Amino acid sequence: MSNGFVVRSLDEIRFWSRIMKEHSLFLRLGFRCEDTQLINEANHFYSTFEAIESRAHAFDAATDPQTIQRFNVEVHTAVSHIWGFKRKVLGLILQCQLPGQNNFPLLVDHTSREAFYFRNRLEQLNAGNLDPLPDAIINENVFFLRIMADHAKFIGHLLDPSERKLVDQARNFSDEFDQLLFQARDLDSMRPQSQTVPLLDQFLDENRVSVKSLRDFKKTARDLIEACRIKSIIHPLLADHVYREAERFLLIIDMFENTLTGTPVQHIHFD
Repeated sequence: MSNGFVVRSLDEIRFWSRIMKEHSLFLRLGFRCEDTQLINEANHFYSTFEAIESRAHAFDAATDPQTIQRFNVEVHTAVSHIWGFKRKVLGLILQCQLPGQNNFPLLVDHTSREAFYFRNRLEQLNAGNLDPLPDAIINENVFFLRIMADHAKFIGHLLDPSERKLVDQARNFSDEFDQLLFQARDLDSMRPQSQTVPLLDQFLDENRVSVKSLRDFKKTARDLIEACRIKSIIHPLLADHVYREAERFLLIIDMFENTLTGTPVQHIHFD
């Protein structure tokens, strides 16, 4: 194991532990007052991932790789537990056992997919078997394009219906990313023949353009929500949360582009 393993592990844990922490908050806010057991579980996960995030920032690139490997195992266990919690909540909602709660089933499924992704990445890092570049490009884009499509749907449903222009923009982004996801799945099913440099480069370029537009829309929505300038039931932290995930996707696209073609990476700084 190398310095690269340490840096990559800490980057993944710092980003995704914050996401898991915030998922815990969003789920808790959606539960009913009487759902005390679920609220307590969500609070537990919030504290767990807040502590993990803090510890991840206490390490640096010079940390012994074996220490980080053990940390990855510990985080993997926590992520497995929150994934199980999310799937349990999804089951309760779909079986109509939580009538009147305010978490969309798709949102709960969405958060569980991100937990599964995080858990899988920790396994890959510790095993030293990250996907080869052509596979990683397709796999990451299939995952993140669906995440972006979900975000657009959530925004459209959580804006006040009177915000007609913004609702229409969100719906248009939802349709756009559904189409991009279909294209990505087509490229996926054509593997390995589809994994040529020209096709993958075009794939990244097209996705980048759309993700940048959605990222800018999310940033505008976040700023308007924080300034109380639009009507919605979107928590300001949720607006920032989805913005950061779009930034993450753009960073990944740029890293792939750099490795694939040697094009310099456009550095993205998280707020």
